[in-house]
Amino acid sequence: MSRWASAAGVERGAGYAARFAELAATGADVHGEARLCASLVPAGARILDAGCGTGRVAVRLAELGFDCVGVDLDPSMLTEARRAAPELPWVLADLASLDLGREFDLVVAAGNVLPFVAAGTEAAVVARLAAHLRPDGALVCGFGLDARHLPSAGAPVDLAEFDRWCTAAGLEREHRFSTWDGEPYGGGGYAVTVLRRV
Repeated sequence: MSRWASAAGVERGAGYAARFAELAATGADVHGEARLCASLVPAGARILDAGCGTGRVAVRLAELGFDCVGVDLDPSMLTEARRAAPELPWVLADLASLDLGREFDLVVAAGNVLPFVAAGTEAAVVARLAAHLRPDGALVCGFGLDARHLPSAGAPVDLAEFDRWCTAAGLEREHRFSTWDGEPYGGGGYAVTVLRRV
C-alpha cells in the first residue's frame, strides 16, 4: 500500500481540491509547476502528469494547449480531476507498474509524489516514468526532503539516492531548483529536478 493511501483514507479528493480552490481565490499562484513544465517543451507537446491528484497541473497545461494525460492511484482524487476536466484522459494506476503503451515529451511528478509511493518502490517508479519518455524527453520531479517540507505521512527521499535511481533509469540531470519558479538549489528542504532521457 502506498504511503498516500495509508495517510489519506478513502475520500481525500474533495478536500484537496477545495484547499487549492481557496488558495487560488486569494490570488495565490497555484500554477508554478505548469509554468515550469511549459517552458521545457514545445507547444502542443505530450505531457504525463504522474501522481496527478485532482488534476491541477494537467488541467492548467491542457488549457495552455498541451496534450495531457493524468495518472493517479487514488480514485477520490481522480473523481475531482474528471469533474474539473472530463475531456482529459485520467487513468487509475500504480506508478510502480505503469505501462500506458505510449511515450511523452515530458513527465511531471509534482506534489510530493515520490515520498508518498509505497516503501521500496521508489526506484521502480522512477524507472517506469523514464520508460514513458521519448528519447531526450524530460522528467520533472519536485518533492520535500525533510519533515518541514512534507505532510506528516510522507517519507523523506535522499537526493543522492534519487540521483542514483535516475542514473539507473537512463536519466541525466539537467537542472536542480529549490522552487518551481526556478530558484537555484543550494541545499534546503525542497528540490525540483529536471532530467533528460539519454
